[in-house]
Amino acid sequence: MAFLAPHAPRQPVFHAPSAVLLLIAGLVAAHVARMTVSAEQSLLWINQYAFIPARYSAAFLSQHGIDDPGSLIDRGLPFVSYMALHNDYTHLIINCLWLLAFGPIVARRFGTFLFLLFFVVCGVAGAATHLAFNWGSLEPVIGASGAISGLMAAGIRLLPTQAPVWAANGAPANAPLLPILSRQILLFALLWAGLNIVLGITGLGMPGGAPGLIAWQAHLGGFVAGLFLSGLFDRIRPKPVAALL
Repeated sequence: MAFLAPHAPRQPVFHAPSAVLLLIAGLVAAHVARMTVSAEQSLLWINQYAFIPARYSAAFLSQHGIDDPGSLIDRGLPFVSYMALHNDYTHLIINCLWLLAFGPIVARRFGTFLFLLFFVVCGVAGAATHLAFNWGSLEPVIGASGAISGLMAAGIRLLPTQAPVWAANGAPANAPLLPILSRQILLFALLWAGLNIVLGITGLGMPGGAPGLIAWQAHLGGFVAGLFLSGLFDRIRPKPVAALL
C-alpha cells in the first residue's frame, strides 16, 4: 500500500550549516544598518571601521599633524570590522553567494566556532597583506572577500572530505585534505591569483574600467592564509567519537 512505501527524508531548502547562514545574516544586517542611517553617519562608519592603510603609517600621521593614532583597539578593530562593510547590495550579494558556495564545506568539517575563527583569521590576513602592498594609502578597504577567499582555499582542500548531497553515506570523517602541492590546488591557486591580479590592475569589468577598485592583495592574502591554515585547523577540530559495539 502506498502509505507503507518508504519515503526519502525531506531535504532542507538550504543545505548550509546554521553558522554559514548566521554569518550571511550578520553581513546583511550590517549593510542594511549602514544604508538606513544618514549619509554623514554612513561616512563616519567608513572612516572608523573600514581598513585604511594610512591609519598605520607613522609618516602619514606625522605629516598631517596627527599625534594620537588611537588606542590599540581603535587601530586593531578595522582589521576585523572592515569585513562587515560593503559598497552596495551587488557587492554584498556576490560575497554572500561565494560564502554560501564554500562556507558549508568548511563549517561542516571544522564546526561552528573554528569556522567563524577561520573566517576572521583569513580576513585579518587579507587586510595585513593589503597593508603591506599599500602602505600609507588613503583608500578604504571594505568587504568580506579576503575572508571568503580563505574559505575558498580551504574548501578546495576539503573537497575529498565531502560527500554529494545525494549520497547515502557521508565521506569518511577523517578523510585527508588535498595536499597544497597537488596539481588541483596549484592549478586553482594560479588561476585565482592570475584573475585577481588582472582585474585588480586593469580594472576590467569594473565601473568605468577603473583599476584599484578591487583589493586583490587582500584576496590573495586571505587565500594563502586559508590554504596553509586549513591543515592546522583540521588537526585541532573536534573529532567524531567512534561508536562502541
